[in-house]
Amino acid sequence: MTVVNRGALAAVAAGAAALAVATVLAVVSRPNGTVGADQAAALAGPSPSATGSSAGGLPVAVVPGALPDDVGPVPPVRLRIPAIDVTARVDPVGVDKRTGEFDVPPSVDQVGWYRYGPGLTAESGSVVIAGHVDSAEQGRGAFYRLRELVPGDTLTAIGDDGTERTYRVVAREEYDKTKIPLERYFARDGRPRLTLITCGGPFDAEARRYRDNIVVTAVPV
Repeated sequence: MTVVNRGALAAVAAGAAALAVATVLAVVSRPNGTVGADQAAALAGPSPSATGSSAGGLPVAVVPGALPDDVGPVPPVRLRIPAIDVTARVDPVGVDKRTGEFDVPPSVDQVGWYRYGPGLTAESGSVVIAGHVDSAEQGRGAFYRLRELVPGDTLTAIGDDGTERTYRVVAREEYDKTKIPLERYFARDGRPRLTLITCGGPFDAEARRYRDNIVVTAVPV
């Protein structure tokens, strides 16, 4: 079994919703900055059911074609976020072997669940869902308005068991992609939480990518 190391996870965050296009849609003026960072950090501490683990200290296992037995068997299949008018299909994704990046679904209307991390029934850890912000060819992505979410907003993840699980937003953070605390957001330990990731900040036309990542953290209601 191999693991996603710091370098690979850096590629995951850099590649989450990265756009390999010549031009992109301009992102309209929306709320900037970070709110609730302390709460997001506190969630990364050891959960009551996790003993002997440190915040963000457990690697994310990568076993192509299989899910680790200890991360919870129920994957999300749909995501609803009423505050920003999102209803999106969720596909299980991993890491692109060729690029080392988060393998986000090619359709900007869909989002990807990191299948080597926790599922919806896991008692600890971060369930990661990433999506595109936009595309020159396809227009606005499912997470185009992700940065508008504020603490208190609610969202619903529907599992493949048919159960709807409601989460409440506690934090919205913006990081330069080279500085995002990857161990926190791809951790299997700490309190159970849902982590949504997309791109943001200024667009680098030469590199064809956004500079930042927008990260929204939500907890079960």
